[in-house]
Amino acid sequence: MKQVTTIREMQEVSNDLSRQGKSIGFVPTMGCLHEGHLSLVDAATEQCDTVVMSIFVNPLQFGEGEDFDSYPRDTGGDRKLAEERGVDILFIPDPEEMYPRPMTSILKVVQGTDVLCGASRPGHFDGVATVVMKLFQAVRPSKAFFGQKDAQQVAVVSNMVQDYHLNIEILPVPVKREEDGLAMSSRNIRLLEEERKEAPLIYQTLLEAAEKIQNEKSSAPVTEARNKLAGLSGSVDYLELRTYPDLKEADGTETGTLLLAAAVKYEQARLIDNVMWKQQKG
Repeated sequence: MKQVTTIREMQEVSNDLSRQGKSIGFVPTMGCLHEGHLSLVDAATEQCDTVVMSIFVNPLQFGEGEDFDSYPRDTGGDRKLAEERGVDILFIPDPEEMYPRPMTSILKVVQGTDVLCGASRPGHFDGVATVVMKLFQAVRPSKAFFGQKDAQQVAVVSNMVQDYHLNIEILPVPVKREEDGLAMSSRNIRLLEEERKEAPLIYQTLLEAAEKIQNEKSSAPVTEARNKLAGLSGSVDYLELRTYPDLKEADGTETGTLLLAAAVKYEQARLIDNVMWKQQKG
C-alpha cells in the first residue's frame, strides 16, 4: 500500500493511473476505521482497478462547540486495517496541506441543509461539500463510495456532482451494522455501557415505523416513533420522513424513494441512523 500526504503527489499518482487506463475508486473517510468503512473498500475493489482511501478530519465541517478536537483518531490502526483490506493508496493530508491559507471561497449548499442534521449544524454541509470537492480535485476518481448511514451527506454530494458536471459516479453503500442492529460509527466507542445497550432501539424503532408508513400511507407512525425514542436516555435531535434525494418533507402518500432518519444525542456521542425504501402506489 502506497501512502501519500500531499495533494501534488496524489494528483501525479492519479494522472499516471488514468494514463494507464485504470479506474480509480475513492473512499473518503475521517479515520478511526471500522467495518462500515471497510465495506466501502470492498465495494470499490469490486468495481475499480485501484482503490484510494483518504483519512482527513475536516475542521471546516465542525461547528463551534462540536467535537473536532476530541474526534476519535487512530492513524496507526487505520493504516493497518486499510492495507489488510486491500487499499492501494492511502491519502493522509494534514490540515495545513488541505488548507494552506484561509479559504477565499467555500461551496454553499442551498438545498437539503435546513433539515435533518443540517438543521442543528448550520454550515456543516458547506464544509462537507467544500472538502469533498477539494478531495475530488486531488484524487480525481472515476467512482466515489459513501456510506448510506449519512443519507443526507450522500444526497448533498450527489447533487453537487450533478450541479458542477463532475465526471464522477457517486455510489452509496448500505449501512453496516453490529449484530444487534446498531449502525457502525466511529463515535460508538464513546457510548456509556447503558447507552450502548439501548442504542439498537433507534434502528428497531425506524424499521417498525417504516413498515407502518408503507402499510398505512400515512405519516402518523412518525409521531409514534418520535415519542418512542423520547423514552431513551439520550435526547432526540430529530426523527423525520423525507423524500430522497431532494429531502422534501413527506407525508407517507408519496411514491418513489422515502427516507426515515433519526439522530439521538447521548452524553458523549450523537448517533444517526435511517432506513430507505421505494414507496409503491397504494
